[in-house]
Amino acid sequence: MRHPLLQRDARALRWLTVFLRGLHLVAIILFCATLLSVQPQAGQPAGGLAVLVTGLALWALDLWRHPAHLRQAVSLCMLLKLLLVAGMILMPTWRLPLMWLIVVWSALFSHAPSSFRNVPLTWPRHPQ
Repeated sequence: MRHPLLQRDARALRWLTVFLRGLHLVAIILFCATLLSVQPQAGQPAGGLAVLVTGLALWALDLWRHPAHLRQAVSLCMLLKLLLVAGMILMPTWRLPLMWLIVVWSALFSHAPSSFRNVPLTWPRHPQ
């Protein structure tokens, strides 16, 4: 029998996801607060890194629990947001525009119908 933490539907995994989401939200709030402050602060890259790490952990857990998401728009959206966060870390002059792009994109995508978020992604197949 598998250990309860390794079961995809384990309550411990659910609570881990809840905990990670909480950490992710705290990291987002702190990172955005430093971006919007009048005086730029030295902690901006660290805040962005916290957002990126917690976001990657959430994405990995989500894919582990629901492998089919990798072939749906929801996974592509999450990956795009993580790439934009990486862009915020690497390109300081683009931090504010990228932050607002992520906020608007997240709001639109989060409230879109599930038929849009979970649309299957099909890759072009090479003729044989």
